[in-house]
Amino acid sequence: MIQEVPVLQVPTICIADSTARFPVRRIFCVGQNYAAHAREMGSDPNRRPPFFFCKPSDAVVASGLRLPYPPMTSDLQHEVELVIALGEGGADIAPHDVPALIFGHAVGIDLTRRDLQAEAKKAGRPWDMSKGFDRSAPIGPLRKGPPPGAGPISLAVDGETRQRGDLGDMIWSVPDIVSCLSAYVAVAAGDLIFTGTPAGVGPIHRGQEVRGRIAGVEDIVVTFE
Repeated sequence: MIQEVPVLQVPTICIADSTARFPVRRIFCVGQNYAAHAREMGSDPNRRPPFFFCKPSDAVVASGLRLPYPPMTSDLQHEVELVIALGEGGADIAPHDVPALIFGHAVGIDLTRRDLQAEAKKAGRPWDMSKGFDRSAPIGPLRKGPPPGAGPISLAVDGETRQRGDLGDMIWSVPDIVSCLSAYVAVAAGDLIFTGTPAGVGPIHRGQEVRGRIAGVEDIVVTFE
């Protein structure tokens, strides 16, 4: 029988131009926040308010790593996203108050076991295991400050561009996302928010390099074994 209480370490991510690291409390993700992606997933973007799902905080992965191909799937897919890191939080936050709460922003990849997600949706079951698995949240170094309201976002697999969009095309802006989320739960320092992906999501195979890019921040690059 184990007698001692386990000592746990808080997951952290890099901060650009700093030796400090950002502690991760929770990871929230916004679904279908670009109209073209909503359509490619069979939804009507004009009728959908924002919805949220979560990943575990220890799903974060630093750039430059080689990752094992996840188990229990034959259809791993990429979704490049702007990620927001909160330095402060609260509940029922007004949109105009959100920028002052943002510590920084980065580019991330919401990895998805698409076959598990499809099976869960068909059965009307939760699809946590399709999103919240080990190493499912690669994130590049945080750039301090709020993100721009517009600018290119893209993802390439082995140098071939798969996703390309603009941050200005988001259905719900960053202030609106944080404000809406804070009506459901109190957000806090250490929370990360993945803000949705543009169209062009697709499969990743073993041996492929995946690179996510947003202007003004360092790329996120991971390779799958």
